[in-house]
Amino acid sequence: MAKTEVNVSAVIDAGSLNRYQIGVFFLCGLFLIMDGFDVQSMGYVAPALITDWKIAREALTPIFMSGLVGLFIGSMVFGMVGDRIGRRRVLLGATVAFSAFTLASGLATSFNGLLVIRFFAGLGLGAILPNATALIGEFSPKRIRIATMMIVTNGFTVGAALGGFLAAWLIPQYGWRAVWYVGGLVPLVLLVPMYLWLPESLQFLALRRNDTREIGKWLKRIDPAAQIDATTRFVVPETRAPGVPIAHLFAEGRAAATSLIWVANFMNIVNAYFVASWLPTVVRDMGYSTSIGVMAGATVQAGGVIGTLAIAGLVARVGFVPVLVACFAVETVAIALIGQPGLSLVLLFTVSFLTGWGIFGGQPTLNSLSATYYPTDLRSTGIGAALGVGRCGAIIGPGIGGAMLGAQWSNESVFYAAAVPAAIATLSAVLLAKAMDGAGEPKAAVLARH
Repeated sequence: MAKTEVNVSAVIDAGSLNRYQIGVFFLCGLFLIMDGFDVQSMGYVAPALITDWKIAREALTPIFMSGLVGLFIGSMVFGMVGDRIGRRRVLLGATVAFSAFTLASGLATSFNGLLVIRFFAGLGLGAILPNATALIGEFSPKRIRIATMMIVTNGFTVGAALGGFLAAWLIPQYGWRAVWYVGGLVPLVLLVPMYLWLPESLQFLALRRNDTREIGKWLKRIDPAAQIDATTRFVVPETRAPGVPIAHLFAEGRAAATSLIWVANFMNIVNAYFVASWLPTVVRDMGYSTSIGVMAGATVQAGGVIGTLAIAGLVARVGFVPVLVACFAVETVAIALIGQPGLSLVLLFTVSFLTGWGIFGGQPTLNSLSATYYPTDLRSTGIGAALGVGRCGAIIGPGIGGAMLGAQWSNESVFYAAAVPAAIATLSAVLLAKAMDGAGEPKAAVLARH
C-alpha cells in the first residue's frame, strides 16, 4: 500500500492560528513568566539579604555567579538535549528542578548553602528559554512566527518585571524568603496543566521519532480537516544532522553569523545581568530607599516588556538587523546616563526604562533570530548555545560590577563602563546583515533590501 506523505511544517504554515495553538502559547508564556521571575529574583532579594545577614554588598558576588554558571551550563547542555529527546521532556523536567531549588533558596540559612542551591536552580532555569522558544516557533504559522515568538517569549521579561514589583511589596511585609517561596510554588502548580496539555514539537517528532500516532493526535488539533490514516507518513523538509549538534552551527556557511550572534548575546547579557544584579543596590546607595531601588530594577524589565511588544511587528517589515541595531544603540546611551550624579527620580526611571527597552527588547529579537536561522534539528541547540555564551557574560557582568563597587568606583564610572558592551553589541548587529545575507530574515525585509 502506497504511503501518503504529509509535510507537518507546511500544514502549520498554511493554517490559521486556532484556539489550541493559542493555548500552547499561553502555557509556554506562563512558565516563561516564572522562569524570568526566578532568574531575576536574586537581584531583588540582594539588598534585604545584605541587611539581614550583615554582609558587604560585594560579598554576594559568588552567589550571583553560581546561579549564572548554572544558567550557562543549563542553556548549553539542555538546548542540545532538547534537540535529541524533545522539547516537552526537557521543559517538564527543568520546571520540576528549578521549582524545587527555588523553594530551597527560601530555606537557606548559610552563605555556602545558598551558593550551592542557586547553582542547581540555575541549571533548571537555563533549560527553559531555548526549548520554549523552539517549541513556540514550531507551532506558529510562518507569516506570524517572528511576532509570536517575540511576544510569547516576552513572558520571561514580564516575569522579571512582575518579580520586581512583587518583591517590592513582599519583602517589607514578609521578608526576602517570601520571594523565593512564591517563585517555587507557582511553577509546581503549573506542572499539572503542562503535563496534560503541552505537546511535543511535531517537526521534532517527524524528524527524530516518526511517531505517526502521536503526530496525528496533535496535528488534528491544528488542522481538523487533515486526512490521516494508517498509510500516512509525516515528513519535514530537513535531514537529521549527524554527530555533535553544536559543531553544525558553524557548518554550511553559518560560521560568521553564528559568531556574531554569540558576540551580541554575550555583550547584551553582560549588561542584562549587571543591571539586574546591582541596579537595586546601587540605587539604594545613591540615597533612595530599598523599595525605590527594587522599583528601578523592575522598571528596566518593564521597559523590555513594552519595547518587545512595540518592535515585534517591525521585524517582519524591516528585518532583524535594523531592529537590533536600534535597540542596542538606545541601550548604549541610556545605560551610560544611569549613574549621573544628581539624577532626579523622574530621570532615573526614564533612563532605567530605556535601558530595559534596549537590553530586554533586543534579547527576544536575538532569540527569535536564532530560532528562524537554524533548522529544526539544530534549533534548540542554536538558541541554547547563543544563550549559553551570553550567560558567560551573565557570569562576568555581576562579577565585574562587584569588583568595581568593591574598588569604590563612582556610580558614574560604573555605568560608563557598562555602555561599552552595549556599543560592541551594536557593532555586531551591524555586521550581521552581511554575514546572514538574508538567511533567517523575514521575506518582506529581504525583498525591501534588494
